[in-house]
Amino acid sequence: METAEPISTAGSETLLVVEDEPLVRSLAVRALVGQGYRVLQASDAPAALALSRGYDGEINLLITDVVMPGMNGKELADLLAAERPGLRVLYVSGYTDHAVVRHGVLEEGIAFLSKPFDLRELGRTVREVLDSGRFAPEAVPGTGFSAR
Repeated sequence: METAEPISTAGSETLLVVEDEPLVRSLAVRALVGQGYRVLQASDAPAALALSRGYDGEINLLITDVVMPGMNGKELADLLAAERPGLRVLYVSGYTDHAVVRHGVLEEGIAFLSKPFDLRELGRTVREVLDSGRFAPEAVPGTGFSAR
């Protein structure tokens, strides 16, 4: 009997993690760095915008909390995507994706991960978002997120 090869969650891409909760941000950054990613981090949207604007390299993925003081994650993603075409976005929130969509913060079919999340789940989801081609409107099975 053959066993399936485990899916690698490792990568070398550059990620921007924006999370206003210091412990959550620290754990996520540590886990992603441990998987080989280059990780930039910010505690809020204005800091993330400044960091992105001062960073000359490519940023492959924005991982942002949806609900933050001041500017929310969707507004941040819209601004960064305009400045960095091709930027992929993974939203995270303690609210369910249904509640976030219902309150108009995000549209249906985006890449979304509910908090609290397991760090292995974060790694799998990040890798899946990075490896995805053009997002399809249906949920991507087994990844914990919906893809655009």
